[in-house]
Amino acid sequence: MHTQGIPVINAEQTADILRHIDVKEAMRRVFTSLAHGQAVQPEQKVVLLPDSRGDFINYFGVDISRQLIGTKISPYLVTEHKPVITAWTLLMSTADGMPLMLCDASLLTTERTAATTALAVELLAPAEAQTLTIFGTGPVARAHLRHALTLRKWKEIRIWSRSSSQESDTLAREDGLPEGLLKVCASAEDAVKDTDVLMLCTSSPIPVIDLKQLTRPCLITSISTNAPGAHEISPRALPEMDVYCDYRQTTPAHAGEMIIAAREADWRSEDIRGDLPELVTGRAARPFYKRHVFFRSLGLGLEDIAIADSVLSYLKKQDN
Repeated sequence: MHTQGIPVINAEQTADILRHIDVKEAMRRVFTSLAHGQAVQPEQKVVLLPDSRGDFINYFGVDISRQLIGTKISPYLVTEHKPVITAWTLLMSTADGMPLMLCDASLLTTERTAATTALAVELLAPAEAQTLTIFGTGPVARAHLRHALTLRKWKEIRIWSRSSSQESDTLAREDGLPEGLLKVCASAEDAVKDTDVLMLCTSSPIPVIDLKQLTRPCLITSISTNAPGAHEISPRALPEMDVYCDYRQTTPAHAGEMIIAAREADWRSEDIRGDLPELVTGRAARPFYKRHVFFRSLGLGLEDIAIADSVLSYLKKQDN
């Protein structure tokens, strides 16, 4: 039995550690474990607090290949003023059942979300892709930009947001990109013209793009938000696209556009062409781009465990 306390890692510490770990490879590793039956991904569990005081979402996961059990707990607490939202991840050992680390998961959630999308783009985007478009300028969009930079030999990266153009211009300066690579677009239509990859990184609960504005088949990625039924594209578009997701066993039951499409648009979860466990192991067919390709990421407890595991591994190396 452990006689010393476990490390408790705050947000400032995780911000520093994230600069030293490869999050995308951590995602690849855990999806490979899931494909080989060495990991288990239960559905997330939402618990409502009494008297409409909020809720907390529990994200679970088991990765036997790393001897880990973990859970991320994310409360949404109603107050008289602004709601309080936090997230913490606990790792435990399957060897002795003891806790290994407790860490603030707010930054980790953003990074694992972006890294999961980046892994999908690596596996699904056309090899010759040259134009990347990102909708959004918030922290999640910024993380997506960082993770996407080296995925292809981009000739142009476009940014569009419903927020002010000043925010978009600030994003262009802060990331220190090569001059001329990043273009701030005045409209969504300009941003998506002839694009190869479109990353939707918004908190909108309703569609942010009319797919008729897309001038040629491209890869569209979406993370959406946790609002009930949220969807960044029209659910009625799903039957006309090649659909992929992070994990076919859980995503269709919670992703807003998939739920609505199954109810109203003659689309079934069986129509999903592949998920990340199948893609990383070569078991899913790659798209031919005769039509649009859609990748939907919901967010998994195993992703939280994988990035927290990388944090713990880094800490152990520093102690040696």
